[in-house]
Amino acid sequence: MTKDLFARHRAVLPDWLALYYEDPLEITHGEGRHVWDSSGNKYLDFFGGILTTMTAHALPEVTKAVSEQAGRIIHSSTLYLDRPMVELAERIAQLSGIPDARLFFTTSGTEANDTALLLATAYRRGDTVLAMRNSYHGRSFGTVGITGNRGWSPTSLSPLKTLYVHGGVRTRGPYAHLDDRDFIDACVADLKDLLGHTRPPAALIAEPVQGVGGFTSPPDGLYAAFREVLHERGILWISDEVQTGWGRTGEHFWGWQAHGRSGPPDIVTFAKGIGNGMSIGGVIARAEIMNCLDANSISTFGGTQVTMAAGLANLTYLLEHDLQGNARRVGGLLAERLRAVAAQVPHVREVRGRGLMLGIELTRPGTDEADPRAASAVLEEARAGGLLIGKGGGHDTSALRIAPPMSLTVAEAEEGAAILERALRSL
Repeated sequence: MTKDLFARHRAVLPDWLALYYEDPLEITHGEGRHVWDSSGNKYLDFFGGILTTMTAHALPEVTKAVSEQAGRIIHSSTLYLDRPMVELAERIAQLSGIPDARLFFTTSGTEANDTALLLATAYRRGDTVLAMRNSYHGRSFGTVGITGNRGWSPTSLSPLKTLYVHGGVRTRGPYAHLDDRDFIDACVADLKDLLGHTRPPAALIAEPVQGVGGFTSPPDGLYAAFREVLHERGILWISDEVQTGWGRTGEHFWGWQAHGRSGPPDIVTFAKGIGNGMSIGGVIARAEIMNCLDANSISTFGGTQVTMAAGLANLTYLLEHDLQGNARRVGGLLAERLRAVAAQVPHVREVRGRGLMLGIELTRPGTDEADPRAASAVLEEARAGGLLIGKGGGHDTSALRIAPPMSLTVAEAEEGAAILERALRSL
């Protein structure tokens, strides 16, 4: 049945639509931290639909909210008042840390980042944007144009002028040999030098932890130091929280809070986990920035009632069950376990990340040379052992990505770590 579905997939869908595994997997249902395929095999899910099933599969509180809302009305568009949208916007604005916050809901992180770029360039009246090397911000024409990851950038054409900044990857590149303080100082000096060669950009957009790039991040405080430089010149800071938001990193509710010394970002984008699988994205910005557009706009599907009901129920569950605290505690245990294993596996260059957002970078033993074949082999072996994980990486890097639902238990973390250990040792 799966082979037939794969053949049908290839007959009608694009060749560039990536699939995991030599024998692609059809997931038919899930519960908690587990999913099942069409052959009845059960898997512990350590990737959550690319960090999207944030709380749990088939979470009763969310499925009930969706069902009840669907029984009343599913959709009306933003041309009409929408109570669930207002209620979710109020809650997120209060949690955002941005003063006088306004929200605009979209259907994806790509669309959220596109909207943030529209706001920033309209507010600043300029089309130059700063972005981080190794970054990923979406698959639309605008967001591909600022993505600093060649593997996810199919064209050099762009509506924006993009300049790339050092700092998103701590352990590679020209400053990797420096300690954290000197690393930050060098990146800031590079930023200042770059700004001396160009007209003032509209904004810097950055992921606090780079997702597709392999869960890499700078030392805490880098973006706070950047913000001081940017603020002097009126340049906005956009924090792309599509993967880091809602407490996944454990220590903070938002990824930018590890860099909050100089105040919150001007704009925050979010998506993925807030809907627990329903299509929700959005932008948070100060009122003066959000209200700067001088033409009409709406969203047909952004903020639709059924997705907002899911988001409200999911956010309530996350806060009431302290899933941020669980990500910190269980993620810390999982990281320790994986580092102990990695010390005995020559292919592992680094275990990194925070909370339940962990990366394992793989290289050819004894070198710093990326080994994507090893990453694919571990992905396959983990699946055979009953575990689903992700992979990523940028320029000359290859990493495994581990991001389970944030309700992961200690026993499940141990189970997943044991499967991963066997998969890594099989290299």
